[in-house]
Order: sequence, then C-alpha cells, then structure tokens
Amino acid sequence: MAFSDERIVGLLAVLDLTDPGARTREDIFTASSQWMPHDRVYGGQVLAQSVLAASRTAASDRLIHSLHGYFLRPGAIDLPITLAVDRIHDGRSFATRRVQAHQNGLPIFSMIASFQVPEAGVAHQTAMPADLPGPDDLPDIDERIRTSVRIDAPRDEETWASRWPFEFRHIPSPIYRSVEGERSATQAVWMRTVGPLPDDEVLHRAVFAFASDQNLMEPVMRRHGVAWTTPGLRMASLDHAMWWHRPGRADEWFLYAEESPNATGGRGLGFGRIYRRDGTLIASTAQEGMIRVPAER
Repeated sequence: MAFSDERIVGLLAVLDLTDPGARTREDIFTASSQWMPHDRVYGGQVLAQSVLAASRTAASDRLIHSLHGYFLRPGAIDLPITLAVDRIHDGRSFATRRVQAHQNGLPIFSMIASFQVPEAGVAHQTAMPADLPGPDDLPDIDERIRTSVRIDAPRDEETWASRWPFEFRHIPSPIYRSVEGERSATQAVWMRTVGPLPDDEVLHRAVFAFASDQNLMEPVMRRHGVAWTTPGLRMASLDHAMWWHRPGRADEWFLYAEESPNATGGRGLGFGRIYRRDGTLIASTAQEGMIRVPAER
C-alpha cells in the first residue's frame, strides 16, 4: 500500500519498530521520534510505540484490551527510544506485558498492558452524546491553525499543524488561541488520520492510543478559560489509561467525547470515550496531567 501524504508516511515511520533484540532473543525494540515543538517527544507517540512493542511479543490471537502507563521524564526527539518488554504472564485467555521506554539509559515511560483472546459475553455501552454536529457540518480548522497558531521552534519554522497526521473538528470550538463560549469542563472532537492506514487492527489500536493523548486535558483548560497560547502555561501528561472495547479504524471519523471531573493541586483529570461515527463505543481513556497556569493572566 503506497502512501502519498508525508504526514502519514511520517506517522508510520515512527511506528515502524526495529528489532535489535532478535539477535539475542531479547524482547527489545527501538524507535525514532517525529518533530515536535520544543524538541520534546509527544507522549502519545511513545504510548503507541509501547503498544506495538508489547503486541509484538503476544500471540497473534490476542489483542491489547487495556493499558496503564506513567510518563516519567521528557523525551528528546533527536535520540532513539529503546523499548524493553517483559513477558509477565501468559494464561489461557489473557496475557500481561510490561514495557519500559528508555533514552540514554534512563526511563521516560513505563506501561503495563493486558491482552485477551476474543470471546463472547454480556455486552452494553454508554450511548454516544446526542445532537452533536457531524464532522461534515463543522469547519475544517486545519488552515485556520496553520495561519494563526505558530509554534516557536528555532530549528524549524513550520507550524505544528502542517506536520500533524490528524484532522480535528472541535465541538464547540478549538481553544488554540482563545476559549470561546461557556466555561464547560466538557468537549467533543471529531478526529481521523489525514489519509488511509493499512488494514491492521493492531496498528489501528496503536494509532488510537497515539491520538488519545492529544487533547484529553483540553476540558480542564476550557473550564478555566486557558488557551494553548496562554503565556507561561506549563503542561505535561503524568499518566494514561486506555481500554479498547471494539474494533475501529483511526483513518475514519471518530468522536472523542471528553470531560474533566476534577482539577486541583496543579493537576487535572480527564476522561474520554472514543466512538465510531455510527455510535459504537471503541475505547475509553483516562489521564491525569500537570497543568500550571500563571497567577496573573
């Protein structure tokens, strides 16, 4: 499958893990990083890479269904990432893996993930939020971001948006420059990759993980009127949990319904639910992040 969009090529490149441990029969992989403002590794990227590394060591009939991870140190985009996998448990139905991501011998991310053989059982789901506009009814904000929000990056003057492999359509509106409307701790975002991806369920689950870290703290920011361009704003993901419920494609529009039940002590908590366009619940997420806002703004 040929890919013409450089953003998709770049996404697949950072998710293409090498396997130097194959020579020593160790579960060790390496990965590169995409460009990011301020030269720091995007948390969703190492999250997705860890999903793929763990999946490489699980039996082919078992898919990842949950993960719990901690972001330990900022990563540098110009250094390779080493991913070491521990095969903690292999049962008849479930398997457990631990992944440690390192740079220069220091851990930057730690994750435990669980895999399951598909099986039948009781089923229900929370309904997708009703009466929301679809992606076709919302303006394409990509060009708006490119022309109005520039990231200060001495090594590269291109905007973050011009390189990002996802489309976004916020409900009610994006908060890149300002927070418009009600100060609500909820929002929804239609998302999809900017081009098609291979037909690989493991890859799509990793790409959903990649996307899930992107804006889960925005309900905290929206509630307090804090835009991404607020001078002196400092933010970082602290931990991340994700549960996959049903198959889905990250290259088709999906709705990320998000809310924040709490913020205190310089930390904010976000919950998210990822739906297919037909209302099927694909995955659920939770994240706590550091958010420090200047007292005077």
